[in-house]
Amino acid sequence: MTDLERWRLVLGAPAAGMTGLDGDAADMDAALSWLYGRDPELAGRGVRAGGSEDSSVTPVDWLDDVHRLFPTETVERLERDAVERYDIHEIVTDPDVLARVEPNPALLRAVLRTKHLMNPDVLALARRIVAEVVRELMARLATEVRRGLTGTRLRTPSNFRQARDFDFRGTVRANLAHYQPEQKRLLIERPRFTSRGRRHTQPWQLVLLVDQSGSMVDSVIHSAVTAACLWGVPGLRTHLVAFDTNVVDLTSDVTDPVELLMKVQLGGGTDIARAVRYGADLVDAPRRAIVAIVSDFYEGGDDGALVRTVAGLVGQGTHVLCLAALDDTANPDYDRVLGQRLADVGAHVGAMTPGHLAEFVAERIGR
Repeated sequence: MTDLERWRLVLGAPAAGMTGLDGDAADMDAALSWLYGRDPELAGRGVRAGGSEDSSVTPVDWLDDVHRLFPTETVERLERDAVERYDIHEIVTDPDVLARVEPNPALLRAVLRTKHLMNPDVLALARRIVAEVVRELMARLATEVRRGLTGTRLRTPSNFRQARDFDFRGTVRANLAHYQPEQKRLLIERPRFTSRGRRHTQPWQLVLLVDQSGSMVDSVIHSAVTAACLWGVPGLRTHLVAFDTNVVDLTSDVTDPVELLMKVQLGGGTDIARAVRYGADLVDAPRRAIVAIVSDFYEGGDDGALVRTVAGLVGQGTHVLCLAALDDTANPDYDRVLGQRLADVGAHVGAMTPGHLAEFVAERIGR
């Protein structure tokens, strides 16, 4: 394919006069036009494209074409735009399409948003997408969570030398006799290392309260997988609660994140205060509990009640985390005004990846 043909594909229908297209290039142009020709901005510029007109091409035909014509990473972008940008629900509700599609995170999000439209047979096919993407996430996040839970540092010496266990202060103290003032340097003869381990004490509780409004779909997915990774960790009891204006305790399904995600109902309003009250009632030993609220903190309920409940939890010694995101990018997007009010009463406010959350939990368990 020539550079001119590539530019023709990038620019689309408005550049039709640049050069002719034949063979696969023409098929690529048709597939791109079928999708991106739906953009309402094109009509405003007087551009007519194939996707905006009646067409005999079905989503099945289009999907077959893009899998034949484009590399995998491009196919994933096209599928994501189809379901998230143009609401072509047939991509995840048509059994013929589901039988062909390659599972990826964009399609998982689409399944969770549209599963209420599916009949039982289609839902069974959609479950394949959920299962395969969750399996990949579990494999990746389990490693990250395990790394965070490798143990907290104990102040006992260790003969096992590992960089992350290097005891800087102890090493300096042990080698002060070898300080050379003229050269302003310290010779290290005896580096010190600390051991890592878990202290077996009264169990801790982790209560994950996850906003299941439509904008929080990524956080719902990663919270479910993270809870599954944390389930069974010695010294930790994990609860998972989803909420919108209602509260649903999903703890019994934590060991099966696929089943858990298929039960999540995305959308609706947001009543964070109600969810936090429910989470507070789950706490048995306040000083050995972590309540993590995963939300964008755009409260649809009583924000004053939310702040008071969080203040009460903090006052009794519970660690309260207000997490604006719980995915692998940890890109925070939340109501910063309410976030500041929660921080003012003692909550930890910010963003954590699953690994960072595991590290936070591990540090508390190891104390």
